[in-house]
Amino acid sequence: MFGLMMDRPLLLSSLVEHAEQQFPDVEIVSRETHGPLFRYTYRELAARSRRLAKALAALGVARGTRVATVAWNNHRHLEAYFAVSGSGAVLHTCNPRLHPEQLAYILNHAEDQVVLLDSTFLPLAEAVAPLCPGVTAWVLMTDAGQMPLQSKLANLLCYETLLDGQDDVFAWPEFDERTASSLCFTSGTTGNPKGVLYSHRSTMLHSFALSLPDTLSLSARDCVLPVVPMFHVNAWGIPYAAPMNGCKLVLPGPKLDGASLFELMESEGVTCSAGVPTIWLGLAQYMEAEGVKPATMHRSVVGGSAMPQSLIRDFDQKFGVEVRHCWGMTETSPLGTQGAPLGKHAALPVDQQYALRSKQGRAVFGVQLKVVDANGQDLPRDGQSAGELLVRGPWIMSEYFKGEKPALQGGWFPTGDIATIDTDGIMQITDRVKDVIKSGGEWISSIDLENAAMGHPALAMAAVIGVKHPKWDERPVLCAVKKPGQEVDKAAVLDFLGNKVARWWLPDEVIFVDSLPMGATGKVQKMDLRRKYADVLMSK
Repeated sequence: MFGLMMDRPLLLSSLVEHAEQQFPDVEIVSRETHGPLFRYTYRELAARSRRLAKALAALGVARGTRVATVAWNNHRHLEAYFAVSGSGAVLHTCNPRLHPEQLAYILNHAEDQVVLLDSTFLPLAEAVAPLCPGVTAWVLMTDAGQMPLQSKLANLLCYETLLDGQDDVFAWPEFDERTASSLCFTSGTTGNPKGVLYSHRSTMLHSFALSLPDTLSLSARDCVLPVVPMFHVNAWGIPYAAPMNGCKLVLPGPKLDGASLFELMESEGVTCSAGVPTIWLGLAQYMEAEGVKPATMHRSVVGGSAMPQSLIRDFDQKFGVEVRHCWGMTETSPLGTQGAPLGKHAALPVDQQYALRSKQGRAVFGVQLKVVDANGQDLPRDGQSAGELLVRGPWIMSEYFKGEKPALQGGWFPTGDIATIDTDGIMQITDRVKDVIKSGGEWISSIDLENAAMGHPALAMAAVIGVKHPKWDERPVLCAVKKPGQEVDKAAVLDFLGNKVARWWLPDEVIFVDSLPMGATGKVQKMDLRRKYADVLMSK
């Protein structure tokens, strides 16, 4: 027997319709690529999204057509999120920090027909356009007054001119909720990037999970600032969850330095944010130097890589901001876990509470986790047994776009992360499979070593790599960036680490560098460090 409920499809167009009807006057604030702030409302977002959907249809965009974006977090990019997917086409958000050859590869692999781009990326588009013959139109996301006088792109169109040619009378189509909605590619640290194709259903369910109290706890009383780029796993779903809940939305555009973010948070009354650890490090350094702290922002989520316990403590104690870990991947939409404590944890000593908060947290409802050994056998949830993390759920990828590389193991997605899960279901990433250091047959966690090193008051950033060793196969090497004006040497760092990790974990070398190589999504590129320092221990 089936229940007697209406069978209404879960479609992304319903989010912008809901926001228009229930929160019509709630503001969206967007920093333009050329600098000034732009303001409008959910009512205006909905109307402009309908006009964009009609303009794209006039360019030949139909059901299933891929439309790419190369853009910052701004109001036009938000309009594309709904206009493209809502009309049944597929939104392909592209990371402009990829190498041009990789960008050209994913535009061709996705078979993108139209590309929407910010003016910042016009030179990039001009460079890759000759390699992308399938793109029939490049649309510059600006008004006529900001259009270049000349361009190498013969088929360059103006976004606002396209919208001016359309009215906002448009009925969002209905179709199967399993229809593809958007496409993101992995960062491609090895080989070509691989595509992950989301559906309307998966994204809508993900939006509900993101809104829950233990994740972002979103409501119509919130003002949300997604610092995580809209080209990075759809800004972790915030552009969908914000209109679902009626949040004021603040989009920072290209200005992501600590001073600009702090000014935006203060002027707009931001209550909640999200971004990678490097963003929060820059913000913390700015606030500490200026002797300021946020007036309204009291919580944020962090993902992309582990945030050091010392930085979590600083945000809490110095700035009054709760930083909560979330974990996920492009392949998981990305939300997999959240780091909210359980009620019983309030009775723990403060140091233990911070130790818990530095872990990646518990699975959100809808996601299941387990860790397995090298033979694929389940490991116990004892907080000690480390193995590869496997996940499954309704917003977890089943296979890569165009069938590249088999993805699942017995219905579970292998993440490539090494993790433990304790009796409370709290998961902790201890390393990536490719980054774990195997010394004398034993594992050393590069992440644990990095977090310990980041506790040193003179260090701004740290990365630990495994390097060839003539006796132990591999040994850890610490690459560290000093804070401005700070002096510290190898002996002092090793002495600091001496009572925080096992003695045999201590790095064999400490290398001080001006900066660490960062990848397209804000992660340290350890592959570059391993290549550069491959032989640093072979003569020791």
